Amino acid sequence: MEKITALGKHKITIPYHREIAKGTLNDILAKVSMWNSIPKKKLIEMIKNI
Repeated sequence: MEKITALGKHKITIPYHREIAKGTLNDILAKVSMWNSIPKKKLIEMIKNI
């Protein structure tokens, strides 16, 4: 995935696996929340509601 923000271009690779390791998922969520200025807990709640 790629996103351009005021801080620059951000790229993140999301593994295409049936299961993702907890540490990998935590890192992905942390980066997405930081780049979008959304607290990680709020991001998780948003994902749960999809």
